[in-house]
Amino acid sequence: MRAVITRVKSASVSIAGSVVGEIGHGLLILLGVGPDDTPELCEKLADKALGLRIFCDEAGKMNRSLADIGGQVLVVSQFTLYADCRKGKRPSFTGAALPELAVPLYEQFLQECRSRGFAPQHGQFGADMLVASENDGPVTILLDTDELLQPRRG
Repeated sequence: MRAVITRVKSASVSIAGSVVGEIGHGLLILLGVGPDDTPELCEKLADKALGLRIFCDEAGKMNRSLADIGGQVLVVSQFTLYADCRKGKRPSFTGAALPELAVPLYEQFLQECRSRGFAPQHGQFGADMLVASENDGPVTILLDTDELLQPRRG
């Protein structure tokens, strides 16, 4: 699984002109699912993403988590995180999981958020969505479960 996590002052997602999810201070998580992803990887990614200490403390140091600040979370499915741009100019998306696998893992990620005490706002899997955000910092982190499983270098 892959996630692009952005610290935001606010974010929203709209479908056909109607806002379906909206948050204040917190995290906007764009979530992509790959064909080899599992429920265990989904749990690991949720734990890492929601626990990141990327909010500032009184000294201005990134030392607080989403829970520490009472922040909110908006999760948007994003199969394009699996784009392969190595050949030609048009990306290939064959590296993204098919909906039969991706939808249940996306739903599980939302449930993982709930089980950690958050009420995730979200888009609609497969819909044409308009995502708006006011980035804070900006702070943007890329998480990939393939890399999370690797030992840390140095």
